[in-house]
Amino acid sequence: MKASDLRITISALVEQKVPTFLWGAPGIGKSSIIKQIAKEKGLEFIDLRLALMDPTDLKGIPFYDKESHTALWAPPAFLPKDGKGILFLDELNSAPPSVQASAYQLILDRKVGEYELPNGWAIVSAGNREGDRGVTYRMPSPLANRFVHFEMEVNRDDWRFWAYKKGIDNRIISYISFKNEHLFTFDAKSDTKSFATPRSWEYVDSILKANLDDTLILNVISGAVGKDVSVGFLAFCKVMNRLPNIDAILENGEGEYSDEIDVLYALSTGLVSAILQDNSKLDNLLKYTLELKSEFAVMIVQDLQRNGVVMEHSSVYKEWVKKFIYLLA
Repeated sequence: MKASDLRITISALVEQKVPTFLWGAPGIGKSSIIKQIAKEKGLEFIDLRLALMDPTDLKGIPFYDKESHTALWAPPAFLPKDGKGILFLDELNSAPPSVQASAYQLILDRKVGEYELPNGWAIVSAGNREGDRGVTYRMPSPLANRFVHFEMEVNRDDWRFWAYKKGIDNRIISYISFKNEHLFTFDAKSDTKSFATPRSWEYVDSILKANLDDTLILNVISGAVGKDVSVGFLAFCKVMNRLPNIDAILENGEGEYSDEIDVLYALSTGLVSAILQDNSKLDNLLKYTLELKSEFAVMIVQDLQRNGVVMEHSSVYKEWVKKFIYLLA
């Protein structure tokens, strides 16, 4: 299931306090989705890494109660006591079986020892798949049956929507649009330490903003996404020197048109980014796209609409729709 569908689905299940488990390969943004849901709903967010805990860390420490002459459990301070939120058990299947067992009661009955999870809190878990060569333990059937399970897939369009909102470098968005198979190159059978994932491309964005010397940049980016992907990306970056003048296009709605696919991907990303920063030149952009290759004209408009740019009021947009309606059906 792609990220946009997962966000809607898990958000609805959080409302109903249904425990959910999100599976997926490393670095694809599983925990980011859950954090985003909590932020959008105005909920508190607690991230527990059970792989770092002992069984007693979750249940608490026993102590002797003088009044009842019985042993009680003092619950841990990191568990919520009130309010509303999401209790996120990340990397649950990386925890030893004894720790997973201590989570049984908390997940199903919403309590453990003397502790009871407040009514306003939902439980969501995530973990890598067993075949991803991470540190995982087979999840016992009784624990697995306590969740509704989803598997997250990497989706280029979802990632591009996120990247525009995040302010990721235009060169990265353009390259992934052009070479979408390089968004995620993880291979569980390979011993390669560096590979491309949505997370590692975010590292590349930070690397580019660090303004490293050109003699170092190839090795540094290779350390994030791998050598082959890094070479392809840096070669693509040279395309930026062949772009038509974006400022001129937005100023009068006219400009040069290229037949080179890599240039068109880079140009499309540059135009979208410029309008997202200032949409006062939207009519000029739409006018320019009327003579652009149809698939790129549609991609530009759809990217803008996904990012909240309203254009139905524009007379140029009405002309644009008449021309490209056959691609929108």
